[in-house]
Amino acid sequence: MGLLEPMHIILIVFALLLLFGGKKIPELMKGLGKGMKEFKDASNGESNSNNSQPTNNTTNTYTGSDDKPRV
Repeated sequence: MGLLEPMHIILIVFALLLLFGGKKIPELMKGLGKGMKEFKDASNGESNSNNSQPTNNTTNTYTGSDDKPRV
């Protein structure tokens, strides 16, 4: 027995129809889809911005033109 059986889903859909009406549900789903898309884009954008930071893996070496040793 799963968490949501088919009968539970039918009851939830029926309750939503009673609460919001048939015309309001598509608007709610559209808003929910937009919110999920924005969240996905924001989370992908945040992880991409962390990966796009340049890393400086060079060591500090003396690159002067004179042949004197550094102390």
